[in-house]
Amino acid sequence: MDFSLFLVMLVLGFIGSFFSGLLGIGGAIINYPLLLFIPSILGVAHFTGQEVSAISMFQVFFASLAGVLAYRKKNSGNSSLIHKGLVLYMGISILIGSLIGGMSSKYLSGETINIVYGVLAIIAVVLMLFPSKGKRNDSDNPLDFNKTIAIVSAFLVGIVSGVVGAGGAFILIPIMLTVLRIPTRVTIASSLAIVFISAVGGVIGKLTTGHIPLLPTVFVVVGSLLGAPIGSKMSAKIDAKYLRYGLVVLIALTAIKIWSSIL
Repeated sequence: MDFSLFLVMLVLGFIGSFFSGLLGIGGAIINYPLLLFIPSILGVAHFTGQEVSAISMFQVFFASLAGVLAYRKKNSGNSSLIHKGLVLYMGISILIGSLIGGMSSKYLSGETINIVYGVLAIIAVVLMLFPSKGKRNDSDNPLDFNKTIAIVSAFLVGIVSGVVGAGGAFILIPIMLTVLRIPTRVTIASSLAIVFISAVGGVIGKLTTGHIPLLPTVFVVVGSLLGAPIGSKMSAKIDAKYLRYGLVVLIALTAIKIWSSIL
């Protein structure tokens, strides 16, 4: 791999994870279009939908692992916010779903994977324009939630996330806040663990496909590990509202480009 491709992959990994840490959303919704279009535009590489989804899945795995470790270190005295029952029900379900999605992507064309991303991009735009708010009460009262909805929704999110190489946080968190009515702080803490479990299933699924460009994946992961902590630190200093709306425009334009090329 030449130096130009190395540099491009490193920068793309950094940019995607930086905005992920800054805005608190899943990195794959940003990384997928970056990896699909930018290397091709710059003439350094052309990745298929299967390859992009594989790279994104590994990036999500390492980024979510770093997020879980950082959260545990930062909140070592307040680990009770991670609800074990919620993580158990949704984690097992999303693991199975992402494993199925990751493995099934082997049999899907790049165009089909792009369609799945296009649908997820539309959903992401809607969810980012209308952010959901959970319960403000984070008391020690037992957390009551609909286990059936939790299991089914996590399974479905896992399937589509596994296909495109995402952790599914940008869909999972609104479901937890709005549908399951989980308190906000518990949602944020528990979703980290659930998304990491989802990434484990997705990575295992992608390993079975054989569509993994090794060196580009490594450099994207390195870039993402550098960008996420910086984005997280800056999120405390910058009003990310305007950046969020800018990102909405970017994702919307990407979805339009993907759908126009398909239709």
